[in-house]
Amino acid sequence: MGVTAGMVKELRERTGAGMMDCKKALVETSGNIEKAIELLREKGLAQVAKKSGRIASQGLVRLAFSADGKKAAAVEVNSETDFVAKNEEFIDFVSSLADLALSSTANDMEGFKALTYKDEGTVQDALNSLIAKIGENMNIRRFARFETPGTVYTGYTHGNGKIGVIVEFETEASAEEIAVMGKDVAMQIASMNPKFIDESSIDSEFIESEKKILVQQALNEGKPENIVEKMVAGRLKKELKETCLIEQKFVKDGEINVCQYIDSFAAELGKPVKVKDMLRYEVGEGLEKKEENFAEEVAKQMNN
Repeated sequence: MGVTAGMVKELRERTGAGMMDCKKALVETSGNIEKAIELLREKGLAQVAKKSGRIASQGLVRLAFSADGKKAAAVEVNSETDFVAKNEEFIDFVSSLADLALSSTANDMEGFKALTYKDEGTVQDALNSLIAKIGENMNIRRFARFETPGTVYTGYTHGNGKIGVIVEFETEASAEEIAVMGKDVAMQIASMNPKFIDESSIDSEFIESEKKILVQQALNEGKPENIVEKMVAGRLKKELKETCLIEQKFVKDGEINVCQYIDSFAAELGKPVKVKDMLRYEVGEGLEKKEENFAEEVAKQMNN
């Protein structure tokens, strides 16, 4: 009996296994879906759906850059445990996804997961296969791609992939010429986690919201209303210096700020350099975490 696309689709929906695995199982069982399900279960490939509800808040961030530094991409993939995040197959998968994000034109997660992944079908198929093989839930949480004319990109990965940073510089210089400075700025972003590049990039709603909070704080402290506005202006200025990248004190030299560091570098290089955009991915930020010790992680792997 011939294997049809409809049969593969039904088997995928019933087992959660990857497309290629479903097709192979149907071929091996001459198109018998029930026997194919048994075969997938025997191979441990029909467990993906059961694992999909588990919390995946560990994982890796990987970056990719074109040779000339004019394109960049970042991907975060989550796993349930840090133990799996150190698995070579998992690391290779995330790195391959970063390269795929760099070369693709996908602009949303649905499109990204539908891309062809090596000889394993789609990205989603490859993810399902890896989940079944390793025995943990995994999730491609987010990805980003940059390619703006007149800019070059540098980056930095911290903690073996726990934090990944991409910085976009508007400049006529090459990526090689700004490599050291660019890494310094990326490390600054990784360390100090600025929310904005400069004050001009701050949303007006954010400023108004912060003002209201600071005003209420001052009133709660019992400050007279006639000096609250002046106090709030000073506090807001201080806060913006801490949240705007170029206003922050440079981590490698506290005597200057990041803007002064970049300007000094640009003057020495003889070419203007300006930060235009930035991205900072930190693994699991905003996700619910679960506590699990190393011994439990090892035992879990041995039981899968």
